[in-house]
Amino acid sequence: MKTLIKSALIIDTKSPHHGKKRDVLMDKGRIVSIAAKMEDAKAKVISGSGLCISPGWIDLKANFCDPGFEFKEDIESGLDAARKGGFKTVVLTISTLPVIDSKGSFEYIRKRASGSDIRLMAAACLSEKMEGKQLSEMFDLHQAGAVAFSDDKNNVSTELMSRALEYSKNFGGLVMSFPFDQSLCQHGQINEGPMSVSLGLKGIPNISEELRVQRDIELLRYNGGRLHFTLISTAKSVDLIRKAKKEGLNVTCAVAAHQFSFLDEDMKSFDTHLKVLPPFRSKEDRKALIAGLKDGTINAICSDHSPEDIEHKVREFDQAEFGINGIETAFCSAFTSLEKFLSIEELIAALTSGPARVLGYDFSSIEEGQPADVTVFSTTENTTFHSLEMMSKSANNPFLGKTLRGKIIL
Repeated sequence: MKTLIKSALIIDTKSPHHGKKRDVLMDKGRIVSIAAKMEDAKAKVISGSGLCISPGWIDLKANFCDPGFEFKEDIESGLDAARKGGFKTVVLTISTLPVIDSKGSFEYIRKRASGSDIRLMAAACLSEKMEGKQLSEMFDLHQAGAVAFSDDKNNVSTELMSRALEYSKNFGGLVMSFPFDQSLCQHGQINEGPMSVSLGLKGIPNISEELRVQRDIELLRYNGGRLHFTLISTAKSVDLIRKAKKEGLNVTCAVAAHQFSFLDEDMKSFDTHLKVLPPFRSKEDRKALIAGLKDGTINAICSDHSPEDIEHKVREFDQAEFGINGIETAFCSAFTSLEKFLSIEELIAALTSGPARVLGYDFSSIEEGQPADVTVFSTTENTTFHSLEMMSKSANNPFLGKTLRGKIIL
């Protein structure tokens, strides 16, 4: 069915219509016409206040738990959740059972996602079976469709990271690093600081992230290659990456959308839905993350979608799993927290051109004849999130019952 979007602000720096309010007609997966005013009696009309249209959003980090943990999420429910969250392209993590370490893994994903309007990509294991012992068959996996290589939030030794960067540069592969030195914070629960001491919880210090950022930047400088930090959370991490970029190193990074909504002081509630990795940090760290977004040091905002069932999340705080099933709330939570600090163009860049640059992916622009790979949203309407209306199988989300700024339309 034809779809006519009325008077929407086009946010796409590649488009000649960028910054203009236009009517956009789409049909059969293509943008048919763009004009100041347009009517089509046969089209479904989308109108409303504060309408915006941008290239389809890209999520660089989401776990759909399939195969192996389908009771938390599966590919179908994950795709539905992504669609409701406004994402049109999703990069899956490799924390499945079995892990994504073979051509068959990609065939499975493609088959399960066939026919969907959401583009599903996936990273592959950096090490065989994600055991951290030897490199996976990186080139073969790249040929099979891997857009990056990562051991997700598992430890990667210095030797293995060095070899991965050196080998992957032969075919332009992207190495993803989760900067976290577990040896510095065994059994850590929340950000190390006055709040962790007050609550009697083991802390996760900033340095556990920053040492890995330093290490991997040095390895990148030595070996070359392409390096992406999947999640950062501290001021010093932002500064280290900013300096590396100015030096000309091929390094990128992302931050989870929920990082802007909470601070470590919010942990006094002992709400396990706020237990995430990396943990919520200080006001100073959050301020630095916002500055990193504004100046382009941070390339992307991702959901870090991590569904968990009740048995693994609603329990004693030190026994609960880390993570938020954030793909449906990512935009609204980020928009609510960042509206006063970033323009809507800067925020959308972190969901479109920023992650596209990380992947080396050239997405289509909003022009006549181009694919209708777009996200339509409102900046004036609000969204109240209710568990019964969520598409994800899991409910480990601190925004349930809350009203946030913004609304996904299409």
